[in-house]
Amino acid sequence: MYRLPEQEASSRLDKLQQIIASAGADACVITSPVNQYYLQGFLFDGYCYVRPEGDPILFIKRPSNITGERVRSIRKPEQIPDLLLEAGLTPPKRILIEADQLTYNSATRLQAALGMPETGNISGELRKIRMVKSTYELDQMRESARVHAKVYELIPSLYRAGMTDVELQIEIERQMRLHGSVGIFRAFGENMDIFMGSMLAGDNAQAPSPFDYALGGAGISPLLPLGANGTLLSPGTTLMVDMAGNYRPYMDDMTRTFAIEHAPDLAYKAHQVSIDIHKAIIENFHVGTACASLYNVAEEMAEENGLAPYFMGTVQQAKFIGHGVGLEINEPPVLSPRSKETLEPGMAFALEPKFVLPGIGAVGIENTYIVHNDRLENITLCEEALIRL
Repeated sequence: MYRLPEQEASSRLDKLQQIIASAGADACVITSPVNQYYLQGFLFDGYCYVRPEGDPILFIKRPSNITGERVRSIRKPEQIPDLLLEAGLTPPKRILIEADQLTYNSATRLQAALGMPETGNISGELRKIRMVKSTYELDQMRESARVHAKVYELIPSLYRAGMTDVELQIEIERQMRLHGSVGIFRAFGENMDIFMGSMLAGDNAQAPSPFDYALGGAGISPLLPLGANGTLLSPGTTLMVDMAGNYRPYMDDMTRTFAIEHAPDLAYKAHQVSIDIHKAIIENFHVGTACASLYNVAEEMAEENGLAPYFMGTVQQAKFIGHGVGLEINEPPVLSPRSKETLEPGMAFALEPKFVLPGIGAVGIENTYIVHNDRLENITLCEEALIRL
């Protein structure tokens, strides 16, 4: 259904080959699933060997049913040099590898197998390539967002008085899977992949987490200390829903917040400030806007409204209000005070200014925006008000 179009694959390969040539490398070896998918449109256990020109060679361990002129079946990387020679190619003297993803053992074994070439790291450049999306990629994100909104619209009908956050999350997850969610919440970095997303009820929103997401939550196990923890959904508290928009290979990201029967005035005030931050950023957008300036706008508005102590957490405050979205949920650009990036047409990012209110819970919204020459396009079209359950 999502076979990578030939023109799309060719464009991506051209960008990578330009980087390889500029780095003076003989080849690049792609091993991470997300970048294998980006270049080939499918996953495999093995090595995608890309030269500055010509088609990539796929050295595949498994699955065994992938065939073609570019495919070479292997059991181990030590077989690669002989197969290169058979193809009339000499082993590389300088290679680029995904050093941010490969383990030390895998990297040193690959280097030894190829005759100890000089190595460089291609990880950051690959993330830069993927930061600006094509029409094909953005259309998938729009499709995902439409399904995401349909699922969120069902949440009030799934709620029952006396539920815990986990019980409601199970019902939401069921609808997500019925609507095509793939389950995994793909993220860049060690120990960052989570299942289905996060929900925060009441004071669980204050619980810090080792995961590098906007907010935390204790979770139901020390093996996954994030999100819902069995908190009873009590009147007068809030529930923040940040479940994955993984309905297509390219994702969107969206958060909506619900009041359990009612909520204090402070919750409505802080929630409206989150919405107002979105509006201010949309109204003042122009190509070349510094991502750091977006964080500054949000921080200033939080301070002006007396909400700085609750901005992006309490016990542990996140120092970003948004991030790029695509094949992974945390792609560049990052909307943080130290970001060096600027907004360019074709980028897609999630904006999530949030507040955590002790005794009440988390409030705020998150939308995914596509950057155009003259505007920001919100693709996550769903009710933004604090919704009563």
